Amino acid sequence: MNFEWIYTDLPALLIIISAGILIGKIKIKGISLDLSGVLLSALILGHFGFELSKEFLNLGLLLFVFTVGMQAGPGFFDSFKKQGRQFLLFAFVIIATTSIVSYLIRELTGIDKALNVGIFAGAMTSSPGLAAATDVSESPLVSIAYGLSYPIGLIGVVLAVNIFPKIFKINVQNEEKKYFASLKDEYPDVFGRTFEVSNPNINNKSLKEINLRGITNCTASRCMKQDKSFIPNGDTILHTGCLIRLVGTEQDLKKAELLFGKPVDKEIPLSLDYDIRWLVVTNKKVINKSYKSINIAETFNAQVVRIRRSGIDITPTPSTVFKFGDKLMIAGQKEGVNNVAKVLGNDEKRLSETDLLPLFLGLLIGILIGKIEIPFFGLFNFKLGYTGGALLSGLILSRLGKTGPVLWTLSATANQLLRKIGLTFFLAVVGTSAGKELIATLADKGFTLIWISFVLTFLPIIIGILMGKYIFKMNFLTLLGLITGVMTSTPGLGAVQSKSDTNAAPVAYATVYPFALVLVIIFAQILVLF
Repeated sequence: MNFEWIYTDLPALLIIISAGILIGKIKIKGISLDLSGVLLSALILGHFGFELSKEFLNLGLLLFVFTVGMQAGPGFFDSFKKQGRQFLLFAFVIIATTSIVSYLIRELTGIDKALNVGIFAGAMTSSPGLAAATDVSESPLVSIAYGLSYPIGLIGVVLAVNIFPKIFKINVQNEEKKYFASLKDEYPDVFGRTFEVSNPNINNKSLKEINLRGITNCTASRCMKQDKSFIPNGDTILHTGCLIRLVGTEQDLKKAELLFGKPVDKEIPLSLDYDIRWLVVTNKKVINKSYKSINIAETFNAQVVRIRRSGIDITPTPSTVFKFGDKLMIAGQKEGVNNVAKVLGNDEKRLSETDLLPLFLGLLIGILIGKIEIPFFGLFNFKLGYTGGALLSGLILSRLGKTGPVLWTLSATANQLLRKIGLTFFLAVVGTSAGKELIATLADKGFTLIWISFVLTFLPIIIGILMGKYIFKMNFLTLLGLITGVMTSTPGLGAVQSKSDTNAAPVAYATVYPFALVLVIIFAQILVLF
């Protein structure tokens, strides 16, 4: 029986991925390659003649990077505002230092300029850097050196992500707790507390007159006068001795003490007509609309007490906008709460459904973005390619949330599945391609190119870890995400994600990746010109 059919296309892809997943499950002293085991199986089987179509590579890259962008997008822009300069400085220092060391090694060893820049692009795992260097140098030596250093760069980042946490004795669970604690600093926990009006200055004044929202940022959810509880609104008149239930952060509630006096250990009983319920935003018509424009308090005689978004509790304000999947605690009369549920959608099933239109339309938009030629001060033009285009598409679209009838969202389960499928496709193709050329390149050019590849792979990683841990004092998961972003290493990010499901690494990766992509292109061309 002829078995040559297993060496190409779909059978080869399935064999490589299956073998890689099995390899990835092997643990040695607690360390495993996880999905990156696909890269190792691809290198081995690629050497023995297995071949895969480049279309698998393109599809894998698009799926992986787009879903990373979709996951990181909502937090990316906020992170960019707060930490963007630090992150971009981090990327610039690492890439500039690596390119300078690459130039010095070239001067010391006397290797060909094209070989040198090929190793630089491969160590940084940057195919756009390879294309830019090849275009400027017009030398085939660039791709030969790239073919040698690329697998070293890929494996090096994956190994570093797995080994360095062990070297520095990092506990991933502790880093996750620190990350969530930092989120709480930005989005503090929300509490409910009852106050008895004792300040004579606010007696016989309405909530609107005392500017409750402006002064305390709290939401009034319940009020009780003369043993009758009801839902307050802006026109509710306060009297000395009445009880009011306020919801806000610890800091907000301390401000409320200045208005009302000390909180009291009393509960405001719920009337038979009173209801408190968590509702889910699933109605397309309210997505991206502000709370003020819907005006739930006046229209439905109900209050938005708190918002839970991506596991974080947020205090609602008039300018807060509805996002798909937000959970809102609504307090009010039962009829009003029921009407709010109709307006918001409150369809739990929709959260787990996957609409394929945003996925494929988003991928197409990513391809179009990647084909745009961007001039660099008249010196040369560069393109972001599939990877950069898909990432920007995912980031921007997930941030928008909705355009017209299209909701730019993927369920968490669908996002994770598509990301893993994309990563395995990508690893399988790059591994077989590199495995085919690896032995021939080694025999031709020797070990000089190998040690240079190792230096240019691990130097930026070591600089990054030392700088991030001891100078910037970063969370280690964020730091690993930054390093994989600076090294433009999607398998590296996959390895980090296999350790933690937090958004720390994807957000950091997505923040620096587009900048790093452009920097590697620029420095690769500079290395050719000088």
